[in-house]
Amino acid sequence: MPDNRLAGPPADLELAELHTSLEDPALASMTFLNEVTGRYPKALSFAPGRPTEEGFDVEAVHRYLRRFCDHLATDRGQSPEQVRRTLCQYGRTSGIVHELIARQLEVDEGLRTDPESIVVTVGCQEAMYLVLRALRRDERDAVLAVSPTYVGLTGAARLVDMTVLPVASGSTGIDLRDLAAQVRGARERGLRPRACYLVPDFANPSGLSLDLGTRRELLALAEREDILLLEDNPYGMFHDGSGRLPTLKALDTRRRVIHFGSFAKTVLPGARVGYVVADQRVGHGQGRVQGFAEQLSKIKSMVTVNTSPISQAVVGGALLENDFSLERATARSRLVYRRNLAHVLRGLETRFGACGSVSWNTPSGGFFIVVDVPFTVDDELLERSGRSFGVLWTPVSHFYDGKGGRNQMRLSCSSLDSAQVEEGLNRLAKLFVDKGVLGVDTGTGSMPGCSSVSM
Repeated sequence: MPDNRLAGPPADLELAELHTSLEDPALASMTFLNEVTGRYPKALSFAPGRPTEEGFDVEAVHRYLRRFCDHLATDRGQSPEQVRRTLCQYGRTSGIVHELIARQLEVDEGLRTDPESIVVTVGCQEAMYLVLRALRRDERDAVLAVSPTYVGLTGAARLVDMTVLPVASGSTGIDLRDLAAQVRGARERGLRPRACYLVPDFANPSGLSLDLGTRRELLALAEREDILLLEDNPYGMFHDGSGRLPTLKALDTRRRVIHFGSFAKTVLPGARVGYVVADQRVGHGQGRVQGFAEQLSKIKSMVTVNTSPISQAVVGGALLENDFSLERATARSRLVYRRNLAHVLRGLETRFGACGSVSWNTPSGGFFIVVDVPFTVDDELLERSGRSFGVLWTPVSHFYDGKGGRNQMRLSCSSLDSAQVEEGLNRLAKLFVDKGVLGVDTGTGSMPGCSSVSM
């Protein structure tokens, strides 16, 4: 008789009988990337794209909440009972700060939009899910995504059984020829390419940005090919001081762009408040037309019912306090990111500049730098890096739907201070020594073509 004492209790469910997305690497990647830092609490982490905690202040949360309550009472004329109900009861499905978000978009982006075209969501992740769920009619529908792409978009597509078609990024942030070829090729195969997802400013993970000419050409291509553009803009405020380019939505005159926004990086990640601007018109027989935002609200009502009014109030208070300008609200953190980005780039040059087999890009803002290395970068190496060298980073392979990024690591400069950046890069250099890329300064010389590092 076989010994089953170590087999454990019988399973109640079989993974093979659950939704296929649960076996998809994209969902496992999101969980792994969110949790790996917690596994090695003593490691210095270049892994998470989290905002700096230098400005976190619990009292500010209370102040924002009070400011929003004053707005309800003074500007909207609500009674104390109505204010209490607005904050504490189930709220409007599309959100209660949509008008304030519309004001912020006008102040910061020069974008005038009907507040009714805005749906306030539980983070930007829900916004992606709602849009993809609405666009996916049947198995023929597909979404394109600039590769490498944010794994949350890939995961959301898996949840709604939507095919993701990769588009090359090229040197300008998106290869427009490849986009056109992918759209036409998909149609030849009987698919319906509905939209293309991209991050025009300091993309995750590549750090690339689209120049103004490319943005205009992309909008023209979307019109010619009859596709939507899904614009995600979490990092646009964090430029190098040279100013910001207009968003795709600000340039959009044909309602080709669905715009995702989030307050996780600019106000407070713990609030979990995002939004989608969906001003497209939806016809439904006999000449009747509704807004796409209204259709998204129908889905949201069955997923999260509504976004926490208290979380929305905190974000609304922050907008009110800063005269509706996130440019103003993020002035302090923008300096932190600018300093850290420059520090990481200098540190890479100091440690690896003489090593021809190691290279990296130089983004003009945002959180992320991609380092190309001559060895395989995977989760196993990441675990070893955290355990043995006390430094974490992100394998870029997580951002490819299939093969890609096997020799690349993403460094995030957002959540470490200057001393931690310096020590973290020292630890990274020791990992590179272990991989045979750098020599050790032992008095016997270093490897040919590379710097040496003291051990």
